[in-house]
Amino acid sequence: MEPPKADILAGYRRARHALDALLQSATAPDLSRKSNGTRWTNEELLFHMVFGYMVVRALLPLVHVVSRLPRPVGTAFAAVLNAGTRPFDAINYWGSRAAARLYNKRRMARKLDKSITAISRRLEREKPTALSRSMPFPDRWDPFFAPSMTLNDVYAYPTLHFDFHARQLSLGQPLQ
Repeated sequence: MEPPKADILAGYRRARHALDALLQSATAPDLSRKSNGTRWTNEELLFHMVFGYMVVRALLPLVHVVSRLPRPVGTAFAAVLNAGTRPFDAINYWGSRAAARLYNKRRMARKLDKSITAISRRLEREKPTALSRSMPFPDRWDPFFAPSMTLNDVYAYPTLHFDFHARQLSLGQPLQ
């Protein structure tokens, strides 16, 4: 069963508060320390966690369009994206490293707020029929991408991504 809108929105609010708490308590040495299980520093990983919400904001129009196309078109599109997993992984890694310089401790909370506000507004306007539309996804790109995802799944994705990576932070404090 897919999470209802209220649960997705509550997850967004929780992530927003968690990021604020992490950023307020993190020192410069904490942020520059390597995270657990990734090649990113804690600050780079925090940006990558925010990036998940930015990605969804960009994905929503794509899902609206591709979910209306014949299924073989979506399947071919997902296969092409899966074939490009290796370059995607490199861009994802280096992009998060570079972007963390711009969206650093001082700016990433504002970016998360802007992204969450935009996708929350869209989610609140979505009809149940739209939320149930699905499309094939490049499931090799992310552990939370499935071979087929509904629009509702896409709205739920960034908080799953955020929570997963929050466990990899080495900031020395548990997330509430």
